[in-house]
Amino acid sequence: MHPFGLIVLALIGLIGLLWLRAQPSGQKTLALAKLILVMAILGLVYLSISGRIHLLGALVALGLPFIQKLLPLLLRLLPFSGIFRPRQPAGPTGSSGNRSRVTTALLEMTLDHDTGVMDGTVLQGDLQGRSLSDLSESEFIRLLKTCRAQDGDSARLLETYLDKRFGDSWRADDTDTQGPQSPEGSGELSREEAYAILGIEPGASRDEIIQAHRRLMQKMHPDRGGSTWLAARINEAKKCLLD
Repeated sequence: MHPFGLIVLALIGLIGLLWLRAQPSGQKTLALAKLILVMAILGLVYLSISGRIHLLGALVALGLPFIQKLLPLLLRLLPFSGIFRPRQPAGPTGSSGNRSRVTTALLEMTLDHDTGVMDGTVLQGDLQGRSLSDLSESEFIRLLKTCRAQDGDSARLLETYLDKRFGDSWRADDTDTQGPQSPEGSGELSREEAYAILGIEPGASRDEIIQAHRRLMQKMHPDRGGSTWLAARINEAKKCLLD
């Protein structure tokens, strides 16, 4: 390889590693997959330009074990990759594409059971109708202050989302942690809310309720980096439907 090519690849690799270190802890695996995909594309372009495309077969053979492990993540990064995913069957096994939904006074949050991705919508205030995934840092801070002042459940739900998306990094900019305590939550769940939280249809069997609870707790248990408050709501939903 030409020395100039080595220097360029080394610089790109260094920039990529610095970018990877800056990612939130909860997103490092996906970020690593993105970095590997970009480096693989650049390597393929270089081999084509330099006339060494015949080396591609040997490189693929060497990297096959890593490709097999990262393939599911890499497929998620490709455009239109959702076309090739099987649809969730209809019926009592899940709702809204196998998603849970938690609604508070100020927020509605969804959790995809398959990917673990959370997103939500603001229900009240000057940000009403906005998706959480579209908010800026200043808007998050303003929304969090509003939630803490008006509704404790909304505040805890938003903190859960921020932890899931950004890890602990957002707390460094949270200057309101010593402010007034949030008002108490909304009380007991209705059966409709319990079904929505577990992501199952009304009338689901006892076994389906237990399985949905177990699946969610595997993702949201505090020991696995989840939220204490949301885990409590999941437990409460199970208790509500089984009692």
